[in-house]
Amino acid sequence: MELHVVRIEKPEDLNVVIGQAHFVKTVEDLHEALVGTSPYLHFGVAFCEASGKCLVRRSGNDEELVELAVRNAQAIGAGHCFVALLREGYPVNVLNQLKLVPEVCCIYCATANAVEVVVAESELGRGILGVIDGSVPVGVETEDDVAERKALLRSIGYKL
Repeated sequence: MELHVVRIEKPEDLNVVIGQAHFVKTVEDLHEALVGTSPYLHFGVAFCEASGKCLVRRSGNDEELVELAVRNAQAIGAGHCFVALLREGYPVNVLNQLKLVPEVCCIYCATANAVEVVVAESELGRGILGVIDGSVPVGVETEDDVAERKALLRSIGYKL
């Protein structure tokens, strides 16, 4: 078995959701789940088929994001993985809808951070072992940091 680290290609203004699902209709169901969350959301989705034709299935409402999702899915190359790239929306607004798609097995990450995907490769194929999402913590928040966090969440409408 070989291990690979695949860095996700994305501009800083995009969020990425990486997960695993299990059926050829996944890409259409993910599309429907995302398009129903917000009229402003721009997205691209790619899904690596693990049997049959073994194609990267793709969909979205923004061709640039669809192409970028495809490149990232090809780089990962793990059967049944999907990559969704989001602009003008955040994972917190779509995660529950994605998790409710019947064929979604798990979500590995949902982030705007730099992400690396740890992939194992054997004679059978490739699988995602996990993700490296962002930087290592440098300390514990102070009371000032707590106040700043709470103020931010209220200023953007996530808490009252």
